[in-house]
Order: sequence, then structure tokens, then C-alpha cells
Amino acid sequence: MISKSSEVFKKYTDEATFARIVPFATVCDMWKSRVAEFGGSVAIEDDGNKYTFAEVEADAARLRALIAGEAKGTRVGVIAANSYDFVVAYIAAVTAGYTAALLPAHLPAEAVFGCAMMFGLKKIIFGAGMEEKTAVVASQRPDVSLVSASARAECGAPIAEVEGSDGCAIVFTGGTTGKSKGALLSHRAVMEGTVNGCYGYKDVFAQRYLLVLPLTHVFGLIRNLMTSLYTGSDLFICRNNKDMFRDCAAFRPTILVMVPALAEMALTLSKKFGRNMMGDALKTIICGAAPVAPYLVAEYDKLGVNLCPGYGLTESANLVSGNPESVSKPESVGIPFPNQELRIVNGELWLKGDNMMDGYVGAQESGAYEDGFFKTGDLARFDEDGYLYITGRTKEIIVLPSGENVSPAEVEFRFNALDCVQDSQVFEAIADGGAHILALEVVPRATMMTDLSPEERKAKIVEACEKVNAELPSFERVSRITVRDSDFERTPAMKIIRYKLDK
Repeated sequence: MISKSSEVFKKYTDEATFARIVPFATVCDMWKSRVAEFGGSVAIEDDGNKYTFAEVEADAARLRALIAGEAKGTRVGVIAANSYDFVVAYIAAVTAGYTAALLPAHLPAEAVFGCAMMFGLKKIIFGAGMEEKTAVVASQRPDVSLVSASARAECGAPIAEVEGSDGCAIVFTGGTTGKSKGALLSHRAVMEGTVNGCYGYKDVFAQRYLLVLPLTHVFGLIRNLMTSLYTGSDLFICRNNKDMFRDCAAFRPTILVMVPALAEMALTLSKKFGRNMMGDALKTIICGAAPVAPYLVAEYDKLGVNLCPGYGLTESANLVSGNPESVSKPESVGIPFPNQELRIVNGELWLKGDNMMDGYVGAQESGAYEDGFFKTGDLARFDEDGYLYITGRTKEIIVLPSGENVSPAEVEFRFNALDCVQDSQVFEAIADGGAHILALEVVPRATMMTDLSPEERKAKIVEACEKVNAELPSFERVSRITVRDSDFERTPAMKIIRYKLDK
């Protein structure tokens, strides 16, 4: 299907607000416009300081002057923790006409060197505390310039003129099913994702965002930072997620961008200590990067918070669809955003559109594309209203000895619908007799059955899971159910790391 026009989202806000959601060809064009319109408004709050749009641009301009001199499209690394340093470095690199390669702050020095070689970096801008990360590059590649993100020239350099097709950013994929790769996103793709972040909810401009996601992750970069800047909003940078609720109480965000695991944690604490754990001004939570349980949608709705699930990929500049009708369709990831073509082939979702990456950098693309479409590896379906549902991963399909194919995510969704289950994992295991079986492990929801002993609680959860199990088709039923005492191991993006059966 070809995604519908943006008009389908018009009813979720007022006409004046909707009319302000306009496209820009490049990040440079968008940034010029936002500085001109919102110059005196606060753009970033970090480490006790507030920076207006005009002040961010002044710092970015003086950093642009220091990194000037390279050809348009030159690849420049940015390595910094979530901070004002990161924001200025990213804006300076991109608006200088360069392609910003976003290097996660947790990378060791050897990996930073490897990225410099793989991506062909000419410069690396580093934030506070990142000097050791660039040590190997400094010793082995003196031709790669190292620039502190806090350095400033006496005078600023102007914003470069670029095209929508020019490279904007290289962002690492999550790497949950294989080796992480760098996805090259053009200015057009980044702006498509940025504008898509404005659709499907009532209050769009001049909001108050709290940042807890890594800015090197596409969800944090596009939906948290870029959409915040586009909408003239105030972004508060939470430097340590342990301080998230303290920061919420002080900053009073109106929008949170979160993965489901964080939304679950916030809900648990809000139920225990009160709604104000998230600040008394919160209206919207944008939730994605992993499956969102319908329970979260329903419980946040009771608190007066609109939790909107969505779907996206690093390769699609984050945003493919968003759900403005989450209460009535809580299992869906929503309506596809404009300017895309979506196709389902043998159950797999294929994508084409202005939001798609130009390709992987320094990695093979064999099998990633067919007939001009990117093959997502996600199993999907549409309902009669055109809402999208993600039902699993092609690479996670379990082929049983009977020949039946089982999508673990689709089965897990049934168990995750239970109020007592926070998360689950279905996997292939080997029974004592050597037979291959399906097994289930569940993480209990902390707020449920708290009046029971641990043993009684586990028994009740197993009983509830058994009832769901009995309703499944015979080939999808699990033969073993385990209630965990702790969460699953997760990736930095908070996705569950799946078990692998050695065959």
C-alpha cells in the first residue's frame, strides 16, 4: 500500500497547529527557520544551564568555524554523552555540510578507531570525558583531526547550503539480530522522520521534552531531539536515568519519548507514589523501539496520559507509523506516515520512501533490498482500517520438528496481555528426553498480586499463563513456563536479548 497523505492525522490537532507542520528539504533549512522563529526561546536545558535557540546556533556557528575547510559531505565523527556538547557538535557538523557519524559514548578507544577507518572520518568532535576514547585515533591516525565539542572560534561560520539528497548522519542500527551497521541517512530522510514526529497528537509546538534515550540511537536523535527542535520546544537532558523521576518532578515535561521498559518502570512508580512521579504536566508518551503491551496504553489512559505506540527502524529514519487511536487499537503500531510505500511479501514488511536510508556504510547490503524495497525482517499485517500490526521477526521464526513455523513475538503478545505479566520470551528448548519444545519465561509485573507470598504469586502467574496457553493453537503452546525473579538481559536500546539454541 502507498501511505496516506498527512491529512489523515489532521483531526488529532487543531487546524492552526496542523498548518504549521510544513516540510523542509534539509536540516540546514529547518535549523535556520527555527532559530529565526524561536531564537529567544529555550531550546536545551542541561547540567543546570539553559540555552536559547539563538545561543545554540551561536555556539554551533563558532564550532563550525573550527571544523571548516572540508568538502561537502565529508564524514565527521561525533562522540559525546547525552549533553549540550552532543547537541552543539551534531548541529555544527550537519549544518557545516558534513555527514555526522554518531559514535555511542560507550565504545572503547579501539572501536572508535575502527569506526574512523570504516567510515573514512576526517575529523572527530569529542565531548567532555571522551578524550580517552580518541586516544588510539590520535596515536595511529594523526591525519584525523580531533576537536573538542566545547572549543569555539572567535567568529562563527555560516550555515552551509546543502541538498536533500546529501548525507546528514550515520546512525548505528540496534544490532539485536546481528552485527551493528551504520545506516547513512540523507537530509531528506532525517527531515521526513522529524516532521513525522509531529503527527497524531494534539499539542505539538512549544512543548517540554525530557531526554532519557541515547542521542546516538535513532529514536533519541530523531523523535526526541530533532522533533523537539523543529517544534520550538524545550528539551531537558537527563544525564543519568537514575535521576529521571527527580528531573520529571522539577522540569514537568509535557511529552516523554520512551521505550516500553522505561514506560513500565514509570507506571509502577506512579502507581506506588502518585501521578506526579512523571510531573503533573505530562500529556503524551511516545513509545516504541520494542513491542508495547496494551496494558500500558490502558493504564496510562486511566492516569490521563495518551501513550502512543509506534514503529520504526534506524534504516527508516526512525518513524514508519504512529498510533493516534491507541486506546481503541492498542495492539497496533498505527497508521503509516506520509511519503512511503509499504508492501507485505510472504508476511514480511517491505518499505520504500523518502524516509529510507541511502544504504549501510562499510557493510554488505546483500539481501537487504529487492525490487527497490528495503526488507525489514519484520512480520506484519494490516487491518481493514489500514492500521499496521507487527507480529514478529523473520529471523526469529522457530521451525518445529513438525514443520510448523512459530513467531515467538506473536505468541509472547498473548501472554503479555495479562495484567500480571510485564514481559515474556518464548524460545526453543530441549526437554529431558531430547525432544524440541517451546518454553516460556515471564517477568512478573511488580504492581500485581503484591499481597501474596512469592511462591503463591508465582503459582498464580503460572495459572494465568496456562489459561492463555490452552487457548493457543496446539503447535504454538509452550511446554514449560518459568516465572523469573529478574528482568531479561537487554540491549542498550532496552530490547530483550533472545536466547539462542545450540543445535
